[in-house]
Amino acid sequence: MALTGEGTWFEDYPVGRRMRHVRGATVGEFENQMLTKLVMNTAQSHWNEHSMERSPWGKRLVFGLVTGSMVIGLTQQDCCENAIRTLGLDKMRFTAPVFHGDTIYAFSEVVESSPAPDRDDAGIVRFRHWGTKHGLDIKGHRVDGQVVFEGEQIALIRRRPVS
Repeated sequence: MALTGEGTWFEDYPVGRRMRHVRGATVGEFENQMLTKLVMNTAQSHWNEHSMERSPWGKRLVFGLVTGSMVIGLTQQDCCENAIRTLGLDKMRFTAPVFHGDTIYAFSEVVESSPAPDRDDAGIVRFRHWGTKHGLDIKGHRVDGQVVFEGEQIALIRRRPVS
């Protein structure tokens, strides 16, 4: 019985490989409020429904790091199931608002892949991840596929074991 998914070893990530991750996640009140309050991000745009009724969005926004965490989390089974560790997260951008009830989907592309300089059992892969939403825009119109997050992850990933 395999403990990890197939196709998630260092050798399975040539530069240019693109993936649409199967799972999606709908952002609920709990996901946004729990983390926002735990890290004391007291921005009124996340905490104050009354204040946001008068804003251009008309309602509270989801904390950007919740959106980023959801996107990266949705990619991990396909990208980093055999990762030894994440070496970095960078170039994060939050490109459009996310609201409670929006559903997030994730995509990835391999932008760099090289042997690890100090070990034979792993390589380094740089992924570009992005997430889209399916929900409503600020005017209440349905949107499908609007990019809401972009970022890069660098991971140290195990090589396929020699049989």
